[in-house]
Amino acid sequence: MAFLTNKRASSSSITYQYKYDVFLSFRGDDTRMDFTSHLNGFLKLKGIHTFIDDELPRGEEISIELLEAIKSSRSSIIVFSENYASSTWCLDELVEILECKKSGQMVLPVFYKVDPSEVRNQKGKFGEALAKHEVNNIKKVQRWREALNKAGSISGLTYKDGCSQFEFIEEIFEEISSAQLNHMKLSVAKYLVGIDTRVNDVINRCLDIKSNDVRIVGIFGLPGVGKTTIAKVIFNKIHYCFDGSSFLDNVSEKSRTIDGLIKLQESLCNDILGYQNLKVGSISKGINVTIERLHRKRILIVLDNVENLDEIEFFSENYDRFTSGSRIIITTRDKHLLDILIKNNTVMYYEVKELNKHEAHKLFCQEAFGRINFKEDYSELVNKFIDYAKGLPLVLKIIGADLYGRTKHEWKSALDKYKRIPKGDIQKILKISYDGLDQTQQEIFLDIAYFLKGFCKDKVVDIVRSINNHDPYYDIERLIDKYLIIVTEDNKLSMHDLIQQMGWEIVRQESPEVIEKRSRLLCYEDAPEILIENTGSNEIRGITLCLPEPKKVKLNLGKMKNLKYLIVCNVICEDLKSLPNRLRLLEWNEFPLSSLPSTFEPKNLVVLKMRRSHIKLDEHFEV
Repeated sequence: MAFLTNKRASSSSITYQYKYDVFLSFRGDDTRMDFTSHLNGFLKLKGIHTFIDDELPRGEEISIELLEAIKSSRSSIIVFSENYASSTWCLDELVEILECKKSGQMVLPVFYKVDPSEVRNQKGKFGEALAKHEVNNIKKVQRWREALNKAGSISGLTYKDGCSQFEFIEEIFEEISSAQLNHMKLSVAKYLVGIDTRVNDVINRCLDIKSNDVRIVGIFGLPGVGKTTIAKVIFNKIHYCFDGSSFLDNVSEKSRTIDGLIKLQESLCNDILGYQNLKVGSISKGINVTIERLHRKRILIVLDNVENLDEIEFFSENYDRFTSGSRIIITTRDKHLLDILIKNNTVMYYEVKELNKHEAHKLFCQEAFGRINFKEDYSELVNKFIDYAKGLPLVLKIIGADLYGRTKHEWKSALDKYKRIPKGDIQKILKISYDGLDQTQQEIFLDIAYFLKGFCKDKVVDIVRSINNHDPYYDIERLIDKYLIIVTEDNKLSMHDLIQQMGWEIVRQESPEVIEKRSRLLCYEDAPEILIENTGSNEIRGITLCLPEPKKVKLNLGKMKNLKYLIVCNVICEDLKSLPNRLRLLEWNEFPLSSLPSTFEPKNLVVLKMRRSHIKLDEHFEV
């Protein structure tokens, strides 16, 4: 990557709220009307918010407005042209840009028709210009020489006569966009209580980013205690101190199939190196590609929600090949996984403790009242609810959101319901929020938990509308209000994995012993038996059949007339006689046949996803 960050930057440095994506530093007389103008226009066309100094009045000293523009920019592009050093204004800009670089600003030098060595060593026109400046101010020229030397030593992009200017500008954009994506902040919860002390403890005691060893930091604790939130805040604070960084969420879920593991490796390379649409093809090839492309970089990787050692086998086995100073953060519920890792790696532990009474009180009141303070007559009730939550932030959020705006009588009624739940049973505490839904909302929640997590919100609305024959927008908003689901920044529906597991348990309890009588099936082991023997019933609403690796399975869906969802992965079938005509979602990775069954009527389908298949789609289908 051409962008570099200062690795000595303090982890406690204040991060600016950036006003601009890119600050453009250039010599106006050289490039204002051609190259820089074209570059600025192209970046704006691509959605990059730039600052270009084409209106500010010039003087002997750099203006306050320009200093603020540099400080409030995420990155800077320095266009070194032949007469750049003749402008004291440009040289002052350069000094300020390099100062901001120490606080994490990304810098890309562009050598336009000049050689980097001319800038680095002040040769040619650069040397002549500085010699003239020395007549008036020797001390200031020394600072400019040092700045030019540093900037000329940064790996940048060089344009020479005869090159395609358009292609060169495209190359600059690729560097900018990949670096901007790599340094975007992760979104976190609105109310963060008790986070700062925990985050600083991990950064100072466990990570020690000034140390040059390679280190794994394991963050573990109870479900819902805030492990992911802590990891996100840490990532936002320190990622700019590394050459590259990547936050891989839901590792356990995505590692269940070979395809998922490959996607994780692709995401890792794309995040850190900025490659778009990188394809590695297979796990073994992906390991080689990942090692080859990452081993020269000091990197930060967060692996969120790891459950099994094989999900992070790549990092464990290749630990000694990562560059000195690299850090790997793992969040997990299983401390034993970290105990196994420590055999061959340097692992630092951090257990996330529940919120103390003061912290829990503050978080609960923010959720339940929208502020820290509350009516005095609620004091006793507040304390009782906090006692039941046992300091788990997720539980406090769910209960607080459910009680928001309700009367004191409703609070007491809810408390009576909590009393019937055994202490410490997190599953049942979370289920209280589910019990407050009407039947339609409960069905939608379970469908999302089983089949629609990760889908675009608008697409989920379309699917549910086609099943229930009414607009489900209100019902979905109700689920969001109760913290049962969340909407990501790209408008996709997600949910905390603890909440998802609560939904799975609800369905399991429908028929603990007789699997085929359940309404929904996550059939990692059970579906093959049900499908082969055709023991499924008309009660089954949906099936997810994603096997860990490709396997031949005979699918028989004859009795499942009411099936709405069918998600299949790593299943090889030589024959498929029928599909239920009530299907709304059919997702089949690497569909092995050349056509769908002739008896299948697709008029009810809302989503059909068949990657690498040769199925011809008609107007009913939407990929």
